[in-house]
Amino acid sequence: MPQSSERRRSVAFLDREGEEWTAYLVTYPDADGLWHGYFAFRPGHGDLDDDDVRTADIFLEASEGEILAKARSLGRPLLRGLLESAHHMSARANGSGPKLRGAFRTLLRENAHDIAGDWATEGDAPSREADGLDVERLRSLYASYRLDQVSHFICLVDPDAFEDAVDRILDGERIDFRANDRIQFAMMVVDFIERHLPLPDFETWARDFLAHPEAYRLYTHTLHREGRLP
Repeated sequence: MPQSSERRRSVAFLDREGEEWTAYLVTYPDADGLWHGYFAFRPGHGDLDDDDVRTADIFLEASEGEILAKARSLGRPLLRGLLESAHHMSARANGSGPKLRGAFRTLLRENAHDIAGDWATEGDAPSREADGLDVERLRSLYASYRLDQVSHFICLVDPDAFEDAVDRILDGERIDFRANDRIQFAMMVVDFIERHLPLPDFETWARDFLAHPEAYRLYTHTLHREGRLP
């Protein structure tokens, strides 16, 4: 559990197997006044502390400034090595590789981008000229919106509870995201969740979208680009 007095600073962005991770330096004082420090790494799909992998406390100094100075002297190769080590230890502790919840969110983000493009960050027509959009473009954005709602819901579910739910939905079949059948099984789960969410129909959504395009742009940008929930 995070210490109430922890201070977290973003120090680098690292690539691991095609996914971007954010490296944080985390510091906190103990009861004796000494400062501890460790690195936490959060994947691009992560929004919560549960998504992090972390090192052990690797710094112990009389002041926080001494830890900051030592951390600044570390290069990217060493940070990448620490990420690999932290990821390996987390996988061993959890008995698996990347958490299932995060793998689903990555898949949904990529599919939503493939359907509607990166309109939330590019600032294209949906945010500037919503009234000029044709029906086909609106339907693409609507399909992307529905996937975003599933992604948001998954992030709100406890990781262990989500894995149990996936197991029940698939009636005991397990998803291996390295296997060729991962898309088939994953979309079975996504379809099940989507059917049980209270989502608006296309006409209702389109009216609201055309009236508030900037709110939708901000929502999508926050969900996929800022590493936090809207």
